[in-house]
Amino acid sequence: MKNPNSNAQNPVNSFSKLFNLQHYLLQTLTCFLLLGSGVTLGIIISFYIKDFTFSLQFTQFSLSSTQRMSLLPPLNATQESNTSHVRLGLKEYLEPPQVMHDMNDEELLWRASMAPKIHEYPFERVPKVAFMFLTRGPVLMAPLWEKFFKGHKGYYSIYVHPNPSYNGSDPETSVFQGRRIPSKEVEWGKVNMIEAERRLLANALLDISNQRFILLSETCIPLFNFSTIYSYLMNSTQNYVMAYDEPSSVGRGRYNHHMYPEISLQQWRKGSQWFEMNRELALEVVSDTKYFSLFQKHCKHSCYADEHYLPTFVSLKFWEGNSNRSLTWVDWSKGGPHPAKFLRNEVTEKFLESLRSKRCKYNGGNSTNACFLFARKFLPSALSRLLRFAPKVMHF
Repeated sequence: MKNPNSNAQNPVNSFSKLFNLQHYLLQTLTCFLLLGSGVTLGIIISFYIKDFTFSLQFTQFSLSSTQRMSLLPPLNATQESNTSHVRLGLKEYLEPPQVMHDMNDEELLWRASMAPKIHEYPFERVPKVAFMFLTRGPVLMAPLWEKFFKGHKGYYSIYVHPNPSYNGSDPETSVFQGRRIPSKEVEWGKVNMIEAERRLLANALLDISNQRFILLSETCIPLFNFSTIYSYLMNSTQNYVMAYDEPSSVGRGRYNHHMYPEISLQQWRKGSQWFEMNRELALEVVSDTKYFSLFQKHCKHSCYADEHYLPTFVSLKFWEGNSNRSLTWVDWSKGGPHPAKFLRNEVTEKFLESLRSKRCKYNGGNSTNACFLFARKFLPSALSRLLRFAPKVMHF
């Protein structure tokens, strides 16, 4: 079968062949005439040849668009294949990016602040819990968390914000492998602690399936199994940001009058930095420029932004949906600026059961014995006993 784009079917190529033959004959005749002292006639014929060449060029330029397109080579199989697969469906378009990216904080927060106005999802999805670990280095309780997450892939996401100087590695089979986000240095009690929390929230918001967001440290442990915690959070109608008015020097005494009138002394709140919130509140936190900028400017030295920013912000704007308590238990009974730490010999079945049996109101209604879902600060020496008690006490 002949190629439909072959020269035999192409009017320009056919015309070019005819012209080439005539051009050759005329040039030959001109040479003979010039040699035979017919110089004048040879010059005339030369002009004729040039005029004929211009006629050919004009004819070729005047071809119809269909004829000109027929001169172009066809798309090869690879080009056709690539073109047919350029379009992506909505679900593929919304796939979260890799946790390691090149966005700076300004770009990240702007991208994370986007939200659809239509709340019904036009595709099937499984709501997930985002577990966000703010750490100095590795997640010290990682083996316990591995047991906690096992068998529940697709129902959770993990994000780790370590100190940028930390260069340790996680096993390839670990749930923490490849889950570190671009991080910056964090100092205890400084505003950059809040910047890190917002950075974790923003990265987690890039995954449209994340619906609940929990902030944890490297020393935190779960007090219940995954199914219990997942059900507790997904069925909750409240956010869990501790906020209360503390009239002493470690509460109102940290207020800076330069924050007035946006934040008054009466509106100043204190609470634990270890929060849990839904997607709507998370979007508001990463989008806040008004109140956070005040903390960046005026909450310094002994202000301790991590204990005041979220409690104050949530109490000012979103108090109706807040439970005013934290889901993470800590022991402040020993006093001092830091909570108590727990070593190996302090971790017993009785101790863990006591943490699991504290009572709180759930969804603003009746009290439940699942008041705290997590606890801290557990040191590495306690890990072996936690792993031993987890199947029996936490029902992993």
